[in-house]
Amino acid sequence: MEFELVEGFAEKLGVKVNFVVSDDLKEIAEMIESGEADIAAAGLSVTEERENYLRFAPAYQQITSKLVFKQGKKWPRNISQLDGELRVVAHSYFSQELLNLKKTEPGLHWSETSEHSTEELLMMVLDETIDYTIVDSTELDLNRRFHPELAVAFTVGKPQSLAWAVKKSDDYSLFAQIIEYFGEQKSAGRIAQLTEKYYSHVEKFDYVGARTFHRATENKLGKYKDMFVDAAGEDLDWRLLAALSYQESHWRPKAKSPTGVRGMMMLTLNTAKQLGVTNRLDAEQSIDGGARYLRKVLKRVPERIQDPDRTWFALAGYNVGWGHVEDARIITQKQGGNPDSWADVKERLPLLQKKRWYKKTKHGYARGNEPVQYVTNIRRYYDVLVWQDEEQQPADPLELNPSQKTQTLIASKDDSAENNQTERVD
Repeated sequence: MEFELVEGFAEKLGVKVNFVVSDDLKEIAEMIESGEADIAAAGLSVTEERENYLRFAPAYQQITSKLVFKQGKKWPRNISQLDGELRVVAHSYFSQELLNLKKTEPGLHWSETSEHSTEELLMMVLDETIDYTIVDSTELDLNRRFHPELAVAFTVGKPQSLAWAVKKSDDYSLFAQIIEYFGEQKSAGRIAQLTEKYYSHVEKFDYVGARTFHRATENKLGKYKDMFVDAAGEDLDWRLLAALSYQESHWRPKAKSPTGVRGMMMLTLNTAKQLGVTNRLDAEQSIDGGARYLRKVLKRVPERIQDPDRTWFALAGYNVGWGHVEDARIITQKQGGNPDSWADVKERLPLLQKKRWYKKTKHGYARGNEPVQYVTNIRRYYDVLVWQDEEQQPADPLELNPSQKTQTLIASKDDSAENNQTERVD
């Protein structure tokens, strides 16, 4: 999320960005104070202590702090019940909050580290190197998709705001530009869209469902992977097809619903006939048919809608029918929302269940809440499949992953492709 916000801000200023990644919060603050970096876009919590030496921009996200332990271990219900090693990132909001708690819990002990990121600390909880750590709610949500054994004991402290930070100085020019930028982004709905893009599908965690899916990837997926790859061809992502199929049938070739849809991709009889699928219970035929049907729906999505929204709209159309998605887009537009934004349209899809709304639409009643949950589930499964697939590939140490949390940045005035020197923004 921070990465895209920074890219947008750089475009507004007409500058290049030099990203400097650091997991050391003290180092980040020092780089800002010294002028080595201009903006800390590091998911920093706004705290009274930090406001003494940093100037915070408007908040763009709210988070809570969670104490994490390993599923199956003894569940501590509060700070006084901790029985083991608690380790947190040094100079973080978590360490400040623990200092506050120690005033009323003198027996509280913990260690701090600048050597490990919060993600590494979570892995240390899983391998039982440490017993507990504290992370923010968004980072936990993102990691629990891949590691469902991470369990929440309780919330630590009060909700916190996340914001960019700049150096405290008499020069307000950059700060004023940031304030203006965030005002524009909020008014345009961009903050809401980015929040939906990165976090909405991971907010609700189902341990049993997550573990079931992980087991299915281990025990079932290998049998059908080549079928998904072949059906995806060059224009679709096989992992998306696999995620869609798991949502439809849990990768059961003979799956059947009360409405009569059947097979790996749960095709209706009419759809199967249109696609030339002669046996819906044949896994290869079903997967190929489902891929071709998804392509048909994708072609109905207006070309101006870009990914990832384009894909989310197509998945919703696969589930409920494109006509109903169009009805929801029309309602969205009438209510002043953006009909090309999945974040806006998914809020209106459930209205198709209400008579006062569906009686005015072209395609009538639909269980509009279902495609919303449908897309959310597929996105979650897809994220896990991408992660598993990339874990098996050799990493490129020179590649900056846009999904990585951006830590600090220096924006350059020079946008010439020939000149790679970096200048500070004055």
